[in-house]
Amino acid sequence: MCCLSKEKTMRVTIDADALRSDIRDKSVKVLDIRKEEDYKQGHIPGAINFPLSNLLADDSPDKVVQYAQSFGIDDETPVVVYDDTFGALASRVAWTLQYIGHEDISLLDITFGTWKKLGLETSVQPPSLGKKTHSLKLQPEILATAEYLMPAKEKGAVLVDNRERLNFLEHHIPGAINIPYRMLASNQNVLRPKEELKRLIQNRNISPGSEVITYCGSVGTLSGLGYYALKSIGMENVKLYVRSFKEWNSLEKPIEKQNDANYWDLSAE
Repeated sequence: MCCLSKEKTMRVTIDADALRSDIRDKSVKVLDIRKEEDYKQGHIPGAINFPLSNLLADDSPDKVVQYAQSFGIDDETPVVVYDDTFGALASRVAWTLQYIGHEDISLLDITFGTWKKLGLETSVQPPSLGKKTHSLKLQPEILATAEYLMPAKEKGAVLVDNRERLNFLEHHIPGAINIPYRMLASNQNVLRPKEELKRLIQNRNISPGSEVITYCGSVGTLSGLGYYALKSIGMENVKLYVRSFKEWNSLEKPIEKQNDANYWDLSAE
């Protein structure tokens, strides 16, 4: 079995024990991506509420920098993001912060629901925030646009559709392969163990050095999780088509359908 490229120092996920230690040391900013009403009922101590809807209302780089600064996040601040939706919403926020140039960002490897089931501490108190300064250093190498996709595909890039299998069969970007987001998680964690993810990718005939572009239905949440699944196993050339199939379809770009396909096994293992 071939080996994937050497993993970089980027910490894609962090476990609960490590996060609790960082919180005690006051060395991390934690972002809770759930709705405000859910956050108010209880959250990880010190977590800042940043509902995904706030980001999606305006995810321009300048606005995201303003958000980061208002949360007390500067360029060097370690950031951990969590949700209660299998990590997809948190992934979209994490990717957006990475796109503006924030390097030290991780996904909590469990959902808030699992955190509570484990009996870990929660709080209903919002943290006090002090404003800091964050620079803007765009990372265009992690972003794919509609105009970029087909030329990249012709040069060998792999398009990965992270929607449910039936959505993929109904219509998808030409040449895309389907890795439904549900295949990326384990029962306990938002991402499966690295060796399992490596096997999944290899069984999809995706080589370690491939350029891979992930997309989903509309706003880059499911495909954000796909992006971080690939990053977690050391794949370096990964991009997110953040506007995803909704934009592609609205632009009347070519699509493929598989009307005669069966609902085949989802394991691909």
